[in-house]
Amino acid sequence: MQTAANDPSPRSIPRPVWLLGWTSLFTDAATEIIYPLLPLYLSRVLGASATSLGVIEGVAEAINSVLKVASGWLSDRRDRRRPIVIAGYAISSIARPFIAGASRWTDVLLIRALDRTGKGIRSAPRDAMLATFATPTTRGRIFGFHQAMDHIGAILGPLAATVFLFFLPGQLRLLFALTAIPGAIAVATLFLIKEEPLAPQESTAAVPKSTGALPRRFYSLLAVILVFSLGNSADAFLLLRLGDALGSATYVPLLWAALHVVKASLSTWGGGLSDRFGRRRVIAVGWVIYAAVYLGFATASSGIVFVAWFLVYGVYFALTEGAEKALVADLTPAGQHGLAFGFYNMALGVGALIASVAFGMLYDHAGAAVAFSAGAALATLAAVLLMFLPADSRSGESSNGTPGC
Repeated sequence: MQTAANDPSPRSIPRPVWLLGWTSLFTDAATEIIYPLLPLYLSRVLGASATSLGVIEGVAEAINSVLKVASGWLSDRRDRRRPIVIAGYAISSIARPFIAGASRWTDVLLIRALDRTGKGIRSAPRDAMLATFATPTTRGRIFGFHQAMDHIGAILGPLAATVFLFFLPGQLRLLFALTAIPGAIAVATLFLIKEEPLAPQESTAAVPKSTGALPRRFYSLLAVILVFSLGNSADAFLLLRLGDALGSATYVPLLWAALHVVKASLSTWGGGLSDRFGRRRVIAVGWVIYAAVYLGFATASSGIVFVAWFLVYGVYFALTEGAEKALVADLTPAGQHGLAFGFYNMALGVGALIASVAFGMLYDHAGAAVAFSAGAALATLAAVLLMFLPADSRSGESSNGTPGC
Protein backbone atom coordinates (compact mmCIF):
# COMPACT_ATOMS: atom_id res chain seq x y z
CA MET A 1 0.00 0.00 0.00
CA GLN A 2 1.22 3.49 -0.79
CA THR A 3 2.38 5.45 2.23
CA ALA A 4 2.90 9.10 2.91
CA ALA A 5 6.61 8.47 3.04
CA ASN A 6 6.55 7.76 -0.67
CA ASP A 7 4.51 10.87 -1.46
CA PRO A 8 6.66 13.46 -3.27
CA SER A 9 4.75 16.23 -1.50
CA PRO A 10 4.58 15.41 2.22
CA ARG A 11 2.05 18.16 2.88
CA SER A 12 -0.38 16.94 0.23
CA ILE A 13 -3.39 14.83 1.11
CA PRO A 14 -3.16 11.36 -0.54
CA ARG A 15 -6.09 10.29 -2.74
CA PRO A 16 -7.18 7.41 -0.44
CA VAL A 17 -7.38 9.88 2.45
CA TRP A 18 -9.65 12.08 0.33
CA LEU A 19 -11.88 9.10 -0.50
CA LEU A 20 -12.09 8.04 3.14
CA GLY A 21 -12.90 11.66 3.92
CA TRP A 22 -15.75 11.73 1.39
CA THR A 23 -17.13 8.52 2.87
CA SER A 24 -17.13 10.08 6.33
CA LEU A 25 -18.70 13.26 4.94
CA PHE A 26 -21.71 11.45 3.48
CA THR A 27 -22.04 9.17 6.51
CA ASP A 28 -21.98 12.05 8.94
CA ALA A 29 -24.43 14.01 6.81
CA ALA A 30 -26.89 11.12 7.17
CA THR A 31 -26.25 10.76 10.90
CA GLU A 32 -26.52 14.47 11.64
CA ILE A 33 -29.81 14.84 9.83
CA ILE A 34 -31.21 12.76 12.69
CA TYR A 35 -28.99 13.39 15.70
CA PRO A 36 -29.76 17.06 16.58
CA LEU A 37 -33.49 16.39 16.33
CA LEU A 38 -33.42 13.17 18.35
CA PRO A 39 -33.07 14.50 21.95
CA LEU A 40 -36.04 16.84 21.73
CA TYR A 41 -38.05 14.26 19.77
CA LEU A 42 -37.42 11.68 22.48
CA SER A 43 -38.26 14.04 25.33
CA ARG A 44 -41.21 15.92 23.84
CA VAL A 45 -42.82 13.39 21.50
CA LEU A 46 -41.99 10.01 23.01
CA GLY A 47 -41.91 11.26 26.59
CA ALA A 48 -38.46 9.87 27.38
CA SER A 49 -36.55 11.20 30.39
CA ALA A 50 -32.98 12.50 30.45
CA THR A 51 -31.97 9.20 32.05
CA SER A 52 -33.47 7.30 29.09
CA LEU A 53 -31.53 9.54 26.72
CA GLY A 54 -28.36 8.76 28.67
CA VAL A 55 -29.04 5.03 28.45
CA ILE A 56 -29.61 5.22 24.68
CA GLU A 57 -26.43 7.16 23.95
CA GLY A 58 -24.32 5.37 26.54
CA VAL A 59 -25.27 1.85 25.44
CA ALA A 60 -24.94 2.73 21.76
CA GLU A 61 -21.46 4.20 22.20
CA ALA A 62 -20.32 1.37 24.48
CA ILE A 63 -21.29 -1.25 21.89
CA ASN A 64 -19.55 0.81 19.26
CA SER A 65 -16.34 1.06 21.26
CA VAL A 66 -16.09 -2.55 22.44
CA LEU A 67 -16.49 -3.77 18.85
CA LYS A 68 -13.63 -1.51 17.77
CA VAL A 69 -11.19 -3.68 19.71
CA ALA A 70 -12.31 -6.86 17.96
CA SER A 71 -12.43 -5.28 14.49
CA GLY A 72 -9.08 -3.56 14.99
CA TRP A 73 -7.46 -6.81 16.14
CA LEU A 74 -8.96 -8.67 13.17
CA SER A 75 -7.84 -6.04 10.66
CA ASP A 76 -4.24 -6.35 11.90
CA ARG A 77 -4.34 -10.04 11.01
CA ARG A 78 -5.74 -9.65 7.51
CA ASP A 79 -3.83 -8.52 4.46
CA ARG A 80 -6.55 -5.96 3.64
CA ARG A 81 -8.59 -3.72 5.93
CA ARG A 82 -11.02 -2.29 3.38
CA PRO A 83 -13.57 -5.18 3.45
CA ILE A 84 -14.09 -4.70 7.19
CA VAL A 85 -14.46 -0.96 6.71
CA ILE A 86 -17.06 -1.48 3.97
CA ALA A 87 -19.04 -3.91 6.13
CA GLY A 88 -19.16 -1.43 9.01
CA TYR A 89 -20.36 1.48 6.89
CA ALA A 90 -22.96 -0.75 5.20
CA ILE A 91 -24.49 -1.89 8.51
CA SER A 92 -24.92 1.69 9.70
CA SER A 93 -26.32 2.85 6.38
CA ILE A 94 -28.95 0.09 6.41
CA ALA A 95 -29.93 0.51 10.08
CA ARG A 96 -30.12 4.29 10.35
CA PRO A 97 -33.28 4.93 8.25
CA PHE A 98 -35.32 2.55 10.44
CA ILE A 99 -35.52 5.30 13.05
CA ALA A 100 -38.34 6.55 10.81
CA GLY A 101 -40.50 3.72 12.12
CA ALA A 102 -39.68 4.06 15.84
CA SER A 103 -42.62 4.57 18.20
CA ARG A 104 -40.96 4.06 21.61
CA TRP A 105 -37.64 5.10 23.09
CA THR A 106 -36.64 1.43 23.30
CA ASP A 107 -37.02 1.21 19.51
CA VAL A 108 -34.57 4.07 19.18
CA LEU A 109 -32.20 2.30 21.58
CA LEU A 110 -32.12 -0.83 19.39
CA ILE A 111 -31.66 1.11 16.14
CA ARG A 112 -28.96 3.36 17.58
CA ALA A 113 -27.19 0.29 18.95
CA LEU A 114 -27.19 -1.32 15.48
CA ASP A 115 -26.03 1.92 13.87
CA ARG A 116 -23.16 2.15 16.35
CA THR A 117 -22.38 -1.52 15.78
CA GLY A 118 -21.49 -0.57 12.22
CA LYS A 119 -19.33 2.25 13.48
CA GLY A 120 -17.62 -0.10 15.90
CA ILE A 121 -16.74 -2.47 13.07
CA ARG A 122 -15.36 0.17 10.73
CA SER A 123 -13.63 2.82 12.82
CA ALA A 124 -10.42 1.15 14.05
CA PRO A 125 -9.56 -0.43 10.65
CA ARG A 126 -10.30 2.88 8.94
CA ASP A 127 -8.05 4.80 11.33
CA ALA A 128 -5.32 2.21 10.77
CA MET A 129 -5.70 2.75 7.01
CA LEU A 130 -5.36 6.51 7.53
CA ALA A 131 -2.18 5.99 9.58
CA THR A 132 -0.70 4.14 6.60
CA PHE A 133 -0.81 7.34 4.56
CA ALA A 134 0.93 9.53 7.15
CA THR A 135 4.40 9.95 8.60
CA PRO A 136 5.12 10.75 12.26
CA THR A 137 5.39 14.44 11.30
CA THR A 138 2.12 14.57 9.33
CA ARG A 139 -0.16 12.30 11.36
CA GLY A 140 -1.86 15.15 13.18
CA ARG A 141 -2.65 16.91 9.90
CA ILE A 142 -3.92 13.74 8.16
CA PHE A 143 -6.21 12.80 11.04
CA GLY A 144 -7.27 16.43 11.44
CA PHE A 145 -8.16 16.61 7.74
CA HIS A 146 -10.28 13.47 8.01
CA GLN A 147 -12.11 14.92 10.99
CA ALA A 148 -12.66 18.14 9.01
CA MET A 149 -14.36 16.18 6.21
CA ASP A 150 -16.46 14.40 8.83
CA HIS A 151 -17.53 17.76 10.26
CA ILE A 152 -18.39 19.17 6.84
CA GLY A 153 -20.88 16.31 6.57
CA ALA A 154 -22.21 17.32 9.97
CA ILE A 155 -22.77 20.81 8.58
CA LEU A 156 -24.60 19.65 5.47
CA GLY A 157 -26.86 17.20 7.32
CA PRO A 158 -28.57 19.68 9.67
CA LEU A 159 -28.80 22.26 6.88
CA ALA A 160 -30.53 19.71 4.66
CA ALA A 161 -32.85 18.83 7.56
CA THR A 162 -33.69 22.50 8.11
CA VAL A 163 -34.54 23.07 4.43
CA PHE A 164 -36.58 19.86 4.30
CA LEU A 165 -38.59 20.75 7.40
CA PHE A 166 -39.15 24.29 6.15
CA PHE A 167 -41.01 22.94 3.13
CA LEU A 168 -42.41 19.81 4.81
CA PRO A 169 -42.84 20.73 8.49
CA GLY A 170 -43.40 17.85 10.84
CA GLN A 171 -42.38 15.16 8.34
CA LEU A 172 -39.65 13.73 10.54
CA ARG A 173 -40.27 10.11 9.61
CA LEU A 174 -39.86 10.83 5.90
CA LEU A 175 -36.75 12.88 6.61
CA PHE A 176 -35.20 10.06 8.63
CA ALA A 177 -36.02 7.51 5.91
CA LEU A 178 -34.26 9.61 3.26
CA THR A 179 -30.94 9.25 5.10
CA ALA A 180 -30.60 5.98 3.15
CA ILE A 181 -29.43 8.05 0.14
CA PRO A 182 -26.23 9.62 1.56
CA GLY A 183 -25.56 6.33 3.35
CA ALA A 184 -25.53 4.45 0.05
CA ILE A 185 -23.20 7.04 -1.54
CA ALA A 186 -20.80 6.68 1.40
CA VAL A 187 -20.52 2.92 0.95
CA ALA A 188 -20.12 3.20 -2.84
CA THR A 189 -17.21 5.63 -2.42
CA LEU A 190 -15.17 3.03 -0.55
CA PHE A 191 -15.05 0.79 -3.61
CA LEU A 192 -12.94 3.48 -5.35
CA ILE A 193 -10.06 2.88 -2.92
CA LYS A 194 -7.48 0.48 -4.31
CA GLU A 195 -5.95 -1.21 -1.31
CA GLU A 196 -2.79 -3.23 -1.71
CA PRO A 197 -2.07 -6.10 0.69
CA LEU A 198 -0.27 -5.13 3.87
CA ALA A 199 3.46 -5.76 3.69
CA PRO A 200 4.70 -8.57 5.96
CA GLN A 201 6.32 -6.09 8.34
CA GLU A 202 2.97 -4.25 8.67
CA SER A 203 1.04 -7.30 9.81
CA THR A 204 1.14 -8.69 13.33
CA ALA A 205 0.81 -12.13 11.76
CA ALA A 206 4.56 -11.86 11.15
CA VAL A 207 5.32 -10.65 14.68
CA PRO A 208 6.26 -13.24 17.31
CA LYS A 209 3.70 -13.59 20.08
CA SER A 210 6.28 -12.57 22.68
CA THR A 211 6.47 -9.07 21.13
CA GLY A 212 2.74 -8.65 20.58
CA ALA A 213 1.94 -6.59 23.70
CA LEU A 214 1.21 -2.92 23.23
CA PRO A 215 3.64 -0.46 24.91
CA ARG A 216 3.09 0.56 28.52
CA ARG A 217 3.01 4.25 27.58
CA PHE A 218 -0.01 3.52 25.43
CA TYR A 219 -1.89 2.00 28.36
CA SER A 220 -0.94 4.99 30.53
CA LEU A 221 -2.45 7.24 27.89
CA LEU A 222 -5.60 5.10 27.82
CA ALA A 223 -5.99 5.46 31.59
CA VAL A 224 -5.91 9.25 31.33
CA ILE A 225 -8.30 9.25 28.36
CA LEU A 226 -10.68 7.10 30.38
CA VAL A 227 -10.64 9.68 33.20
CA PHE A 228 -11.55 12.39 30.70
CA SER A 229 -14.23 10.28 29.03
CA LEU A 230 -15.93 9.70 32.40
CA GLY A 231 -16.86 13.39 32.25
CA ASN A 232 -17.50 13.41 28.52
CA SER A 233 -21.23 12.71 28.32
CA ALA A 234 -23.20 12.54 25.07
CA ASP A 235 -23.58 15.78 23.12
CA ALA A 236 -27.31 15.10 23.25
CA PHE A 237 -27.32 16.72 26.71
CA LEU A 238 -25.79 19.91 25.35
CA LEU A 239 -28.49 19.96 22.68
CA LEU A 240 -31.19 19.31 25.27
CA ARG A 241 -29.89 22.13 27.48
CA LEU A 242 -29.55 24.43 24.49
CA GLY A 243 -33.07 23.68 23.27
CA ASP A 244 -34.49 24.33 26.74
CA ALA A 245 -32.58 27.62 27.00
CA LEU A 246 -33.84 28.80 23.61
CA GLY A 247 -37.36 27.58 24.31
CA SER A 248 -37.70 25.90 20.92
CA ALA A 249 -36.09 23.28 18.71
CA THR A 250 -36.40 25.49 15.62
CA TYR A 251 -32.80 26.66 15.55
CA VAL A 252 -31.12 23.66 17.17
CA PRO A 253 -30.22 21.96 13.83
CA LEU A 254 -28.74 25.23 12.55
CA LEU A 255 -26.67 25.68 15.70
CA TRP A 256 -25.53 22.07 15.44
CA ALA A 257 -24.41 22.85 11.88
CA ALA A 258 -22.67 26.02 13.08
CA LEU A 259 -20.77 23.97 15.66
CA HIS A 260 -19.48 21.76 12.88
CA VAL A 261 -18.47 24.81 10.85
CA VAL A 262 -16.09 25.61 13.71
CA LYS A 263 -14.88 22.00 13.81
CA ALA A 264 -14.40 21.73 10.04
CA SER A 265 -12.62 25.08 9.83
CA LEU A 266 -10.13 24.32 12.59
CA SER A 267 -9.61 20.53 12.66
CA THR A 268 -6.80 20.33 10.07
CA TRP A 269 -5.13 23.30 11.76
CA GLY A 270 -5.57 21.77 15.21
CA GLY A 271 -4.09 18.45 14.12
CA GLY A 272 -1.19 20.30 12.52
CA LEU A 273 -0.52 22.13 15.78
CA SER A 274 0.11 18.80 17.45
CA ASP A 275 2.70 17.99 14.76
CA ARG A 276 4.55 21.20 15.65
CA PHE A 277 4.11 21.68 19.39
CA GLY A 278 3.48 18.20 20.77
CA ARG A 279 0.38 16.09 21.11
CA ARG A 280 0.01 16.32 24.89
CA ARG A 281 0.17 20.11 25.01
CA VAL A 282 -2.49 20.53 22.36
CA ILE A 283 -4.77 17.85 23.82
CA ALA A 284 -4.46 19.31 27.33
CA VAL A 285 -5.45 22.77 26.06
CA GLY A 286 -8.43 21.22 24.30
CA TRP A 287 -9.56 19.46 27.49
CA VAL A 288 -9.30 22.70 29.47
CA ILE A 289 -11.50 24.39 26.86
CA TYR A 290 -13.97 21.51 27.26
CA ALA A 291 -14.05 22.12 31.02
CA ALA A 292 -14.68 25.83 30.45
CA VAL A 293 -17.59 25.07 28.11
CA TYR A 294 -19.20 22.71 30.63
CA LEU A 295 -18.82 25.32 33.38
CA GLY A 296 -20.41 27.81 31.00
CA PHE A 297 -23.37 25.49 30.47
CA ALA A 298 -23.63 25.06 34.24
CA THR A 299 -23.78 28.80 34.97
CA ALA A 300 -25.18 30.53 31.85
CA SER A 301 -28.56 32.23 32.15
CA SER A 302 -29.30 33.61 28.68
CA GLY A 303 -29.74 31.99 25.29
CA ILE A 304 -27.00 34.10 23.69
CA VAL A 305 -24.44 32.96 26.26
CA PHE A 306 -25.41 29.32 25.74
CA VAL A 307 -24.95 29.73 21.98
CA ALA A 308 -21.53 31.34 22.44
CA TRP A 309 -20.29 28.51 24.69
CA PHE A 310 -21.74 25.96 22.28
CA LEU A 311 -19.64 27.37 19.43
CA VAL A 312 -16.50 27.48 21.60
CA TYR A 313 -17.11 23.77 22.12
CA GLY A 314 -16.01 23.25 18.52
CA VAL A 315 -12.49 24.46 19.37
CA TYR A 316 -12.13 21.60 21.86
CA PHE A 317 -12.86 19.08 19.10
CA ALA A 318 -10.45 20.74 16.67
CA LEU A 319 -7.57 20.55 19.15
CA THR A 320 -8.13 17.00 20.37
CA GLU A 321 -9.67 14.66 17.77
CA GLY A 322 -6.76 14.54 15.33
CA ALA A 323 -4.09 14.91 18.02
CA GLU A 324 -5.41 12.01 20.12
CA LYS A 325 -5.46 9.61 17.17
CA ALA A 326 -2.01 10.77 16.07
CA LEU A 327 -0.69 10.12 19.58
CA VAL A 328 -2.16 6.61 19.55
CA ALA A 329 -0.33 5.96 16.26
CA ASP A 330 2.88 7.47 17.67
CA LEU A 331 2.91 5.16 20.67
CA THR A 332 2.19 1.85 18.91
CA PRO A 333 3.82 -0.28 16.18
CA ALA A 334 2.35 0.01 12.67
CA GLY A 335 1.34 -3.65 12.67
CA GLN A 336 -0.81 -3.11 15.79
CA HIS A 337 -2.50 0.16 14.86
CA GLY A 338 -5.85 -1.55 14.38
CA LEU A 339 -5.77 -3.07 17.88
CA ALA A 340 -4.48 0.17 19.40
CA PHE A 341 -7.24 2.26 17.85
CA GLY A 342 -9.71 -0.36 19.02
CA PHE A 343 -8.58 -0.04 22.64
CA TYR A 344 -8.52 3.75 22.34
CA ASN A 345 -12.12 3.84 21.15
CA MET A 346 -13.17 1.27 23.75
CA ALA A 347 -11.87 3.57 26.49
CA LEU A 348 -13.91 6.41 25.02
CA GLY A 349 -17.00 4.22 24.78
CA VAL A 350 -16.83 2.72 28.26
CA GLY A 351 -16.38 6.20 29.64
CA ALA A 352 -19.27 7.46 27.49
CA LEU A 353 -21.57 4.74 28.82
CA ILE A 354 -20.81 5.55 32.46
CA ALA A 355 -20.73 9.31 31.85
CA SER A 356 -24.00 9.46 29.91
CA VAL A 357 -26.00 7.35 32.37
CA ALA A 358 -24.53 9.18 35.40
CA PHE A 359 -24.98 12.55 33.70
CA GLY A 360 -28.62 11.78 32.90
CA MET A 361 -29.31 10.79 36.51
CA LEU A 362 -27.60 13.93 37.83
CA TYR A 363 -29.50 16.02 35.28
CA ASP A 364 -32.84 14.56 36.44
CA HIS A 365 -32.24 14.52 40.19
CA ALA A 366 -29.65 17.24 40.96
CA GLY A 367 -30.09 19.63 38.06
CA ALA A 368 -28.19 20.55 34.91
CA ALA A 369 -25.71 22.78 36.75
CA VAL A 370 -24.45 19.93 38.94
CA ALA A 371 -24.19 17.54 35.98
CA PHE A 372 -22.19 19.94 33.82
CA SER A 373 -19.96 20.98 36.74
CA ALA A 374 -19.03 17.33 37.36
CA GLY A 375 -18.02 16.94 33.71
CA ALA A 376 -15.86 20.06 33.93
CA ALA A 377 -14.08 18.77 37.04
CA LEU A 378 -13.18 15.43 35.43
CA ALA A 379 -11.90 17.14 32.28
CA THR A 380 -9.65 19.41 34.34
CA LEU A 381 -8.28 16.44 36.29
CA ALA A 382 -7.54 14.57 33.06
CA ALA A 383 -5.68 17.57 31.59
CA VAL A 384 -3.43 17.69 34.66
CA LEU A 385 -2.77 13.94 34.59
CA LEU A 386 -1.94 14.07 30.87
CA MET A 387 0.93 16.47 31.45
CA PHE A 388 2.54 14.00 33.87
CA LEU A 389 2.80 11.32 31.19
CA PRO A 390 6.36 10.94 29.86
CA ALA A 391 7.04 12.59 26.51
CA ASP A 392 7.63 10.35 23.50
CA SER A 393 10.10 11.18 20.73
CA ARG A 394 7.61 9.99 18.10
CA SER A 395 4.72 12.06 19.41
CA GLY A 396 5.72 15.33 17.82
CA GLU A 397 6.98 16.71 21.13
CA SER A 398 10.64 16.79 20.17
CA SER A 399 10.34 17.45 16.43
CA ASN A 400 10.58 21.21 16.84
CA GLY A 401 13.45 21.12 19.27
CA THR A 402 11.22 21.85 22.24
CA PRO A 403 11.45 19.40 25.09
CA GLY A 404 8.26 17.66 26.12
CA CYS A 405 6.62 19.39 29.04
